[in-house]
Amino acid sequence: MAKRKTRKTTTVNTSPSTGVPATQTTPIMAGTAQESTSTASPNSGIRATYQESNIDGEQDIQTEILYEEEVNEMRPPAAATDFTGTSPEIAPELKRTTVLSRLELAIETKIQKEVTLVRGVKEELLHISSELNTIRNVLDDAEKRGYKDKTIQGWLNKLENVSHDIDDVVDEWNFENLKLNIEQSDNYANDVVVPAKQKVCSCIPYYCLCFKKVTTRHVIAKKIKGLKEMLDLIVKEKDRYNFIVDRPAGHPRESDRVRSTSLIDVSKIQGRDADKDILVSKLIPDEQGSETRVVSIVGVGGIGKTTLAQLAYNDDRVIDCFNLRIWVCVSDVFDEVRIAKGIVEIVTKSSPNLNELEALLKCLTDSTSGKKILLMLDDVWNEDVTKWEPLKNSLKSGCPGSTILVTTRSERVARMMGTTDVHRLGQLSNTDCWLLMRCIAFSGRSEEGCEELHDISRNIANKCKGLPLAAKFLGSLLLFKDTIEEWENVLDNEIWQLEEAEVELFPHLLLSYNELSPPMKRCFSYCSIFPKDSEMDVEKLIRTWMAQGYLGSSGSSSDLELKGKEYFDNLKMRSFFQDVTQIGDKVFCKMHDIVHDFAKFLMKTKSHGLEDLDDRVEARTNESPQACDPSLLSQIKGKSLQTICKLYNLQTLYLSGCELEEIPREIGNLINLRHLDLSANHLLEELPETIYNLRNLRTLDISSCSSLRRLPEGIDRLINLRHLLCDLTPAIRKIPEGLDQLTGIRTLRVFHANTERGCSKLGYLNKLDQLSGSLQLKIGVFDAEDVVEAQKAELRNKIYIQNLEIYFFNKAGRTNEDVRVRNEVMEALQPPKNLHHLMIYEYQGTKFPSWITSSLNHLRVLQIGYTDYCSTLPPLGKLPCLEELRFQGMNVLQFLGREFLGIDANSMPLPTVGFPKLKLLNFFLCPVWNEWEDITAEEEETVVIMPFLRELKISYCDGLTSLPQILLRKASSLEHLEIKNCRHLSEHYKDKNGLGWRSLSHIPHVEVLK
Repeated sequence: MAKRKTRKTTTVNTSPSTGVPATQTTPIMAGTAQESTSTASPNSGIRATYQESNIDGEQDIQTEILYEEEVNEMRPPAAATDFTGTSPEIAPELKRTTVLSRLELAIETKIQKEVTLVRGVKEELLHISSELNTIRNVLDDAEKRGYKDKTIQGWLNKLENVSHDIDDVVDEWNFENLKLNIEQSDNYANDVVVPAKQKVCSCIPYYCLCFKKVTTRHVIAKKIKGLKEMLDLIVKEKDRYNFIVDRPAGHPRESDRVRSTSLIDVSKIQGRDADKDILVSKLIPDEQGSETRVVSIVGVGGIGKTTLAQLAYNDDRVIDCFNLRIWVCVSDVFDEVRIAKGIVEIVTKSSPNLNELEALLKCLTDSTSGKKILLMLDDVWNEDVTKWEPLKNSLKSGCPGSTILVTTRSERVARMMGTTDVHRLGQLSNTDCWLLMRCIAFSGRSEEGCEELHDISRNIANKCKGLPLAAKFLGSLLLFKDTIEEWENVLDNEIWQLEEAEVELFPHLLLSYNELSPPMKRCFSYCSIFPKDSEMDVEKLIRTWMAQGYLGSSGSSSDLELKGKEYFDNLKMRSFFQDVTQIGDKVFCKMHDIVHDFAKFLMKTKSHGLEDLDDRVEARTNESPQACDPSLLSQIKGKSLQTICKLYNLQTLYLSGCELEEIPREIGNLINLRHLDLSANHLLEELPETIYNLRNLRTLDISSCSSLRRLPEGIDRLINLRHLLCDLTPAIRKIPEGLDQLTGIRTLRVFHANTERGCSKLGYLNKLDQLSGSLQLKIGVFDAEDVVEAQKAELRNKIYIQNLEIYFFNKAGRTNEDVRVRNEVMEALQPPKNLHHLMIYEYQGTKFPSWITSSLNHLRVLQIGYTDYCSTLPPLGKLPCLEELRFQGMNVLQFLGREFLGIDANSMPLPTVGFPKLKLLNFFLCPVWNEWEDITAEEEETVVIMPFLRELKISYCDGLTSLPQILLRKASSLEHLEIKNCRHLSEHYKDKNGLGWRSLSHIPHVEVLK
C-alpha cells in the first residue's frame, strides 16, 4: 500500500464522565476548541453513514443529511434556559447579572453564524459520494494497470490518501459528538441536583457545549469542502488514462495470460516423482468405474501444479489407458465457447466453423462418444457452476472411465467442479529447490566457479521455502550475477525488496490477488504486518480486520465476525494461508514466506531497527497510520510508547510481550483505537484511567498479564467494547461495576464472582446475552445472596456460548444451609440449550442439577471433577449428542447403577439407547468406587448401550474389583481399554490366561498397567 500523505492532526484529552466546570466557560467561549481525529453521533445535524472507501473502491460514502433548526436544538430545557423572566427560579438571578445576559446573546449570535457555515455540507457530501461511485467503476482496470504503470499507481495513491482523509473526518465527527453528548448528559444530571441559586451558572457550560458542537461542525465542514476539491482534481485526472469501465456480469473478456501446453522437458524437473506416481494412480480408472471422474490438483500459485499435470499427462501408463487425451488451458476467463471449440478442434483435428455454444456442445458430444478420454483443464478460476455444467454434461457420452484432470489454486473451484479426488500439492524440499535453482543459475559457469558459489547458493535456495517458482526466479536472477558480493546481496535482502521480483515473481501471485474481492484484498495484505513464519491466531486476526474496518460497518458484531470467518476460509481455500491447525477451540495458521513477501510488497512496508523509533514515529504522527507493526514494537519501552501515543489515528496497536511495566496516560489520546493488545506483559501492574477515553475500542486484550492487579473504575465508558480478554491474569479478581452496561460484549473468557466486598457479582452478567465462544466462571459460594446472584446471571439466555467451565470455591463447613445454598446455586446456573462443552469442578453440593440431563441436547463433551459430596451420578446416558465423558476426583462415589446409562425401565420392552454417540469414557481418581452394576440379560436383548464407544479408560480407582461384562459386550465398537493403577482390577485382569482376561478378548487393544 502506498505511503499516506502528511496531514496535520491534533488531539484532545477528555474525561467525558465529568461535566464541564464553569471555570472552563471563558476559554471555550474564546474559541479555543481543539481539533481531534474522531467522529459523530446519530443526533448530529449531519448524519453520515460511512463505509470505508479504499483504492479498490468496493465501498463508498452514503450520506443521510438531517437538518434541524440548529439554534433551537441547542437550547437547554425551558426551566434552565428561560432568560426572559418566565421562569420564577432563574429570572431573578438574571436580572442581577447584566454581564450574563450579554454573554448569552453573544453565544447565540455566534451559534447562528456557525450554523449558516455548516448548511452547505449536504451538497458537498452528496457530491463526494457521486464522485466515488464514478471512480469505483474503473478501479478494477486501474489497479491492474497500476501494477506496471507508475503514473497510474501515483493516481491510485492520491485516491487512497483522500479516502483515508474521508475516513478520518467521519471518525472525527462521530467522536466529537459522542464526547459532547456525554458531557451534555452529565450537565443535565448536575442541573437536577444543584440548588436553584446555582442554576444560572449551570447553564453556561451547556451553552459552551452547544457552541463547541457547532464550532466542531464548522471545522469539519471546511475539511469536507477541501476533500471535495481534492477529489474533483483526482476525477479530472482519471480521464487522462482512458480506463475501461467494469463490464457487466456475464460479459466475456479476453485473458492476457500466457497459455500452457502439454509439452514438457522432464530433465529440468526436480522432486515430483512421488507426486507423479500418486496422481497417475488416481487418473487410471477403476475397471468397474462408470461415471466421468474429476481429479483436481490444488495448490498455491507457483507450487508446480501445471508441471505435475504435464508429467502425469505424458506418462506412458496414462497414454496407454485413454483413447483420447485433450489439453485445454482455461485461465482466468472461463469462456465456454472457446473451451468447447478447443476440445472439438483437438479431437477432430480441424477447426469447427461454429460460434453458438449449443452447436459446439452437440459437436463435442458426437466427437467424444464411445471414447475413453482424459480431458486436462489447466488453471481454472471459475466458481460459477452454471458455466461448467453444460460442458460436463456434454462429456458424459464418453466411455466409462473417462477422467477430467483440473489444476486450480482454489478448493472452491475444485468443489464446484464436482471433484472426486483432490491432490493437494506440497512444497519441494530445500535440496530439490537448490537443484532446480542451480540448473538455471550455474548454466554456462566453469566447474571452479560453481564450486565457489556452492555454499552460498544452498543458503539462497532456502529462501524459496519449497516454492518451485521462487527457485526458478532466483536461478534466473543469479544467472547474470558473477561476483560473490552480488550473490550475498541477494542472500541478505528479502525477496520482496528485490526489484526483479516485481517483474518476474509477483505477477504470478498477483493473478490470485486480483481474483479477490476488494475487502479480501485488504484483509490479505494486512497480514504483512505479522513477522514472517509467525503463527497467527485466526480469532484475533478477524478482530483486527474488524478494527481496521475491512469487514464493513453495517450489521451486528456477530455478523461481522461471521463475515470475517468467511473471508478467512475463502483466503485459505485459495492457498493464501497454510498450516491451519486447531488446538481446543482456537485455530491458528501461517503464510508461506513467498506469499508473505508478496503481501509486504503490496503494503510497501519495510523492516526497521528500533534505534530510531522516536524519529520515525514522530515523522508518522501526521500520516494517520492504522496499525503498528508488531515487529516494530517488540522491544518498546516507556519513552517509545509515549511517542507511539502521538499516532492519533491509530486503530490497531500490538504491545504483546513488550515487557512493559506501565502504560502512559497518553494512551488515552488514541481516540480512534479499535484493537489494543497488551497481553503477556508480566510486569504490568495497573492500567491508567485514561484507557477509558478509548470510546471506539472494540478489543482489549490483557491476557497473560500475570501481575496486573485490577482494572480502573469506569469500564462502562468503553461503550463499543466487544472483546475483553483477561484469561491467565490471575491477580484480577474483580471487573469494575458497570460491566453490565456493556451489553454488546461478546468475549469474556474468565469471570470471577462472589458476594464478598470488593468482588464482581454474577449478576453483572445479566444483560450480557451476546457473550459467545468460551466462558470460564470462578464462583465463590458463601450464603443465600449467592443464589440470588446466580439467578440474576441468567446463563440460559447466553445462547451464543458453546463452551462453559464452572469452578467453585466455598467456605469450609457442611451445614444443612451450606448444602442447600450450593445445590440452589448449581440449579440456578442453567446453561444455554445449545452448549457443546461443559466442565464442572469443585462442586460441593450433594446432588446434580436437573438441567444436566433435561436440557443439554447438543452437549458433546462433559467433564466433572472433584465433587466431595455427590455419591451418585445422574442418568447421563440420556444426552443424545454426548461424545466425551470424563470424571475426575469423585471422592465419595461408591456405586454406579444402571440408571447412569439413561435406561428407562418404564419403556420396556421397547428398545432403549444409552449414550447413543459416546466415543470416550474416562474415570480417574475415584478411590472408593467399588461397584459398576451390569445390565440384565433381559436388557441385553432390548437395549443398545454405547454403540459408538471407542475408548474406555479407568485410572486410580483402587476399590473397583471388576467390570460389567454384558455391558462391555454391548459396546460393540470398543477398540481400546486402558486400566491403570487400579489395584483390584489389575489383579483380576493381569493374567492373560485367566478368566478375567478372556472376558475382554473381544476388545482389540487392552492395556493393564499397575
